[in-house]
Amino acid sequence: MKPKSYRKKATRQPALHKRRQALARQATELVNQLRLELPLALAVTVIDMASGISLAAHSATPALDWSTAARFQVGLVQRKHEALAALGLADEQMQDILITLSSQLHLLRLTSTGEQLIALVVDAQTTNLALARNILRTLAEQLETAPALRAA
Repeated sequence: MKPKSYRKKATRQPALHKRRQALARQATELVNQLRLELPLALAVTVIDMASGISLAAHSATPALDWSTAARFQVGLVQRKHEALAALGLADEQMQDILITLSSQLHLLRLTSTGEQLIALVVDAQTTNLALARNILRTLAEQLETAPALRAA
């Protein structure tokens, strides 16, 4: 048995768990607010970039499974960061990524800290892209200033 001074301290775990719960609550509030502001949104999720886990999600379409797609979205953002670095643009801050499909628009928005990613899917035919981007930007800013993030 290791001496007492070398044992891991368990006191840090509850604080980390509380922070994750607070982040999940903030993410759920963000998803609900986005659903109010963009009622025709097909799906939205808030993803933790470190773990690739969806903190909160809503999908109007059963085919969009965000718990599965979350880690792929994180990988996409990471590869784009690598591409920017390879191009000598590492000082640039990525604002959002737009993926245009035949019937859908996928918008990915990082918070300025880079700790969370908000992914939004809207109908390409009925959604005003500028409005969706503006709402997403505003909600990302709200998530950045959330008390759970400032406490860290």
